[in-house]
Formats: sequence, C-alpha cells, structure tokens
Amino acid sequence: MMDLDPASFKKVKKFDAKIDELRKKIKDSADLKVKDEVFDTATLMALYKLSSKGYLDALGGNISTGKEANIFHAIKNDDDMQQELAIKIYRITNSNFKAMQDYLIGDVRFRNVRHTKKDIILAWTLKEFRNLSRAKEAGLPVPSPLIAKRNILIMEFMGKDNQAFPQMREYNLDNEQAACIYDRIKDFIIRLYQDAGLVHSDLSEYNILLDPNSLNPVFIDMGQSVTYDHLNAVEFLVRDITNIARFFSGYGMDIDTKELLEETIRT
Repeated sequence: MMDLDPASFKKVKKFDAKIDELRKKIKDSADLKVKDEVFDTATLMALYKLSSKGYLDALGGNISTGKEANIFHAIKNDDDMQQELAIKIYRITNSNFKAMQDYLIGDVRFRNVRHTKKDIILAWTLKEFRNLSRAKEAGLPVPSPLIAKRNILIMEFMGKDNQAFPQMREYNLDNEQAACIYDRIKDFIIRLYQDAGLVHSDLSEYNILLDPNSLNPVFIDMGQSVTYDHLNAVEFLVRDITNIARFFSGYGMDIDTKELLEETIRT
C-alpha cells in the first residue's frame, strides 16, 4: 500500500471498515482470495463513495470471475423494496490491457485516452457503460447500467435471489426452442448494428444468458463492443455471426452467415 499521512491513513481505514461491512456476506476462502486481487485501496475508496451516494447498500459474494473482471452481487434498498445489482470490477493489476487496445483504438469516443494500463482499463469501464446505455436506449435486452466510476460498473442484476441467469451454453434445448432463441439473437445482432450503431464483438454462447422462465436471451459483456464505423467493425461482426452459426449448427440449423451479414449492414 502507498505511504499515507496520518489523516489520509485514518480515512482509508474508515473506507476499509465500511467496505468490510458491505462485504459481510463474503465468507469462503475463494472470495477472500478475490478480496486481495480486486479490492485495492483506490477501488475500496470508489466503492465507499458509491455506497455513500446510495448506489448500493450491501455487497455480497463473487458471482463470476472473467479474464479481466470480477462480478459481485449487491443490494440496494429502495423504500420497502430491495433491488439486486451486479457490480463489475475490472482488475487493474492483471487485466490484459494490450488486448483491450484493439477495441479502443479506432473508437472516436476514446481517441484521447493515454496508453497506460490504468487509463485503458478506466476507459474500458466507461466504454462498457456507454455501450450498454446505447443498447438499452435502442430497446435491446441488456442489463441496465446505473453508473461507472473508476474501474467499477454498477448495473442491473440479471437473475433472481442471488442466482444469475445461466449462460446459453448450459441449456439442453430442443430444436424448437433453439430456433426461437436464434431468431431473437438474429434480431439483436441486426438491431444492435442498425439502431444502436454497435457491434457486440464478442458474441457467443458464453455472453448470452437465458431467463429460465421464458428462455428470453439477455446479452452481456459489452466492454469490447465497437461503433459500426470502427476500422474492424465488419471483421468483428463476421466473427459474432460465425460464433452464433457454429453454436446453432449443433441443433441442426444451417445458418447462412453471408446473408445475415448483408441483412445486418444493409442501410
């Protein structure tokens, strides 16, 4: 930890105590290991400030651990109701910021970002917030973003009672269900491009959740999404379409990827 004067150290200790209170649901050793990897002093400070402004009241356990970020369950109390939230914290110490640059370079929204590890990750967090906002404004089924601060993104929790919706890959669908879900994914790809001006750029069975009750898809992990005028937008779009076609080929579906590409980029 950086050297702090006595007043600053006392303030940080207050932040730590508050976060320990917020994190009272975290019990097992795996989550304690996560604590050391994710919750540095600056992240603790940012979480405390978000809590003090009413964005969350209790921070629970680790929902998932990705290559670049950890996602935690959280609670926000609204009058007599509790709202479940997902808090995504990008790890500054061990994220692959070099890979992130491929999606930032060429995005006019972030052309002035300095190419340091910290600045890229902070820009990436804001980028995911903006991408989710654009998709949500277009009426697409993505988590509603609440706020992005530093390396923290707070958004709607896609699940119920601390249980996130399963990934699409986890389901054993019948052919009729698969065909219906594909139609919704196809609609998402087209509308994301045409109405939100974005390409997901990492679309696969891992980044699509299915509501167990309705089997309606929800699309997540949009940090890498690029605007349609990005230098590599078409390349990323082809990859998304190819991934989806590969997955649904396992259900006997022969998807014309070229036709879907042309339908998507048609103006």
